[in-house]
Amino acid sequence: MKDYYKILGLEKGASTDEVKKAYRKLAHRYHPDKKGGSSERFKEVNEAYQILSDANKRKQYDAFGTTDGFGWQGGNPFNGFDFDASGMVDMEDIFDVFFGGGFQGKRKSYKRGSDLQYITQITLEEAYNGIRKKIKFPTQVVCRECVGKGFDKNKGVDICNTCGGRGEIKETRKTFFGSFAKVKECHECFGTGEKPKSTCAKCSGSGKISGEREVEVDILPGVAQGQIIKVAGFGEAGERAASAGDLYIKIDIKNHNQFERRGDDLFMNINLPILDVLSGSDISVKTIAGKNIIISIPVGFNLNESLTVSDQGMPRFGSWGFGNLIISFTVLTPKKISKKAQELIDRLKKEI
Repeated sequence: MKDYYKILGLEKGASTDEVKKAYRKLAHRYHPDKKGGSSERFKEVNEAYQILSDANKRKQYDAFGTTDGFGWQGGNPFNGFDFDASGMVDMEDIFDVFFGGGFQGKRKSYKRGSDLQYITQITLEEAYNGIRKKIKFPTQVVCRECVGKGFDKNKGVDICNTCGGRGEIKETRKTFFGSFAKVKECHECFGTGEKPKSTCAKCSGSGKISGEREVEVDILPGVAQGQIIKVAGFGEAGERAASAGDLYIKIDIKNHNQFERRGDDLFMNINLPILDVLSGSDISVKTIAGKNIIISIPVGFNLNESLTVSDQGMPRFGSWGFGNLIISFTVLTPKKISKKAQELIDRLKKEI
C-alpha cells in the first residue's frame, strides 16, 4: 500500500496549500525532461497529488488506505473513522465516505445568477468630489411572463410522480457493513416536488431573459483607479427565481491634461519665465478643487527641486485629510533676444 503522504514528504494532517507546494517542488525535481529526472518518481508524485488534493478521495484514502474500495490489507478497517466513548464507529462518518455527504439530502437550490463586471469612466475632478452615477447595462433579467418561475403560471404544476411531491428519493447502497439507505434529491424534479405542466415559452423554462438593468451608485471622494465597487443583487438573474448575482463596478479615471495622480498626491508642471526664476515672483495656480492659490517662488529658486503644497491633492478615500500638490517647473527662455536685451543680460552677468 502506497503512503502518499510519505511520497510528498508530508504529515497526515497537511493542509491543501502544503500539498500543492510539495507537489510543485517534487514534480519540478523529478520531471522526465530534466537532468536527473525520473519518470517513475514523477508518476508517483503525480498520483499522490491527485489523491491528496481531492477532498473526497483523500477522505477515503485516510479511512481505507486506498481509493479503490477496501484496501486495508490486514490493517485496521476502521482507521480514519471517529469512535464514540463506547468504541462504536460513527456511522455518519462512514456515510460521508460512501455517499459524499450525511444522512439528509438537500432540496434543490437553483443556480444563482452570474456576477457581472462593468467598467465606468469618470474624470479626475469627479474622483476628487465624488459623484452619484447612473449606470445602464445589458444582462439577464427575470422573465416577466412567468415571474422567474420558468413555467406557465396559468397552467400550473403537477406533483412529481418519481418522488410523490416530497422532492426526495431514497437511495440504497450495499457495503460490507450491510445495506444503507440515504435520502437524496429527486433527479426528476430537482428537489422541488413539482413538475410544470408547461414551461414558459418566453424564457424556455430558465426563468430569465435578455434585458437591461439600471442602477445608481455613489462613487465616494478619493476613489482610486481600478477600484471595485460591489452592488449586491444587480448581477444576472438567477435560474428559476434563484437569487441574482452581484454587480462589480470597476472605476477607470480619465487622464488629466494638467495633473498626474500618484496615490493621494497630485503632480503638475508649470512653465516659468526665466526672469521669475531670477527675481522671484508670486504665481497663481488653479487646483483640482477649482480654486486659485498663490505660490511664492523664492529668488534664485533651484529648478531641480519641486514645491510641495500641503492638502491640495486628492481626498484620502474612506479617511480624513488630503494628499499634497507637488509642483515642478520648466524655465521658459525667449527664442529671440534684442540687441538691447543682450546688453542688459551682459550687464546682469557682471552683477551676479
